[in-house]
Amino acid sequence: MRKLFSSRLFGGAVLALMLAGCEAPREQVTVHERNAVPDNLSEWHLVEAIDGKLSLNDRVVPFDLNTALFTDYAHKLRTVWMPEGTSAVYGEAEFDYPVGTIISKTFYYPRGEGGAVIRTDDHSNDFAGSGLDLSKVKLVETRVLVKRADGWQALPYVWNEAQTDAVLEIAGDATRMQLVSEDGTQEAFTYVVPDANQCAGCHADNHSKKAVRPIGPRARHLNKDYEYRESPLQDGAQNQLVYWQQMGFLTGLPELAAVPRNVNYKEEAASLEERARSYLDINCGHCHNPAGPADTSGLMLNIAEHDMRRLGVCKPPVAAGTGSGDRLFAIVPGSPDDSILNFRVESTDPGAMMPELGRSLVHEEGTALLKEWIASMPGNCS
Repeated sequence: MRKLFSSRLFGGAVLALMLAGCEAPREQVTVHERNAVPDNLSEWHLVEAIDGKLSLNDRVVPFDLNTALFTDYAHKLRTVWMPEGTSAVYGEAEFDYPVGTIISKTFYYPRGEGGAVIRTDDHSNDFAGSGLDLSKVKLVETRVLVKRADGWQALPYVWNEAQTDAVLEIAGDATRMQLVSEDGTQEAFTYVVPDANQCAGCHADNHSKKAVRPIGPRARHLNKDYEYRESPLQDGAQNQLVYWQQMGFLTGLPELAAVPRNVNYKEEAASLEERARSYLDINCGHCHNPAGPADTSGLMLNIAEHDMRRLGVCKPPVAAGTGSGDRLFAIVPGSPDDSILNFRVESTDPGAMMPELGRSLVHEEGTALLKEWIASMPGNCS
């Protein structure tokens, strides 16, 4: 495999030089120091707007998650890059990434007419080979996580109107947008880019340590096939963890049968409970876990929780108020309309909605799933 990989890279490099003529080669990914981060995303040379496409640099690998965090129906191009000769070490709970690792997440929408963006929950065309066609998508922001010797640094970049580059916005940003559904229904909303502190707050899923860590690229979320295109290893679908191993990005990977896996919340072959729990894990579990920022609530929504009371069944809130919607229990079996959990995920009131950050809209498909799950539960809280 190593010989085949090297020969393909060499052949690809020769072809690129022949096609490029006298053009200067693309600059390599640059890891800037913590106190000298650039104002422009392009200076990282990670993902760049080049010739009408958002292009990935050499050894910048796209990836996807089984179930992803909902962000106002935005689509996301996720990438990982590691310095040559380094790799992450497998861990079931999380990977030990090497210093210099850069993880990026670019938020974008399919373009509609008149400056509007299209609402769709279909992400089947989000795979990136040669890059995203900028004539078909509107880039909004790119979040960058950089592994330093003393921990991770979170940096939010906002794309300019010309879609040529993204600018560092430590204080975040807010943009009014018009979302158009496939049936033509339009909905105005405010897309909010969190500030650097808010990024760090969500990614510090261990409240006592307060350390920023990647949430998505963990074994249970990555254990799925990805449709690689124009890959130096192979074209076509392959398990992401196996691909990372072949790229030299991951060591210590056990047999796939021993690797945990969350399901896609839309996966019809999976049980209703598996789908709902996977949805709650990625959308709520980074705060609602025994070590997370919401640990004092006593409500644990991470995938590892199996105690039904801690999961919310017939559990009263620690503190009542507008966040409870005058409902008595987090989950009332058989009755989503009486459950605090449903009230909060269906709310857009900043004082009640959950998650607190990252959305202005209700995820209709996700809330419908949670309603169906709770409605199917036997028993009552009397």
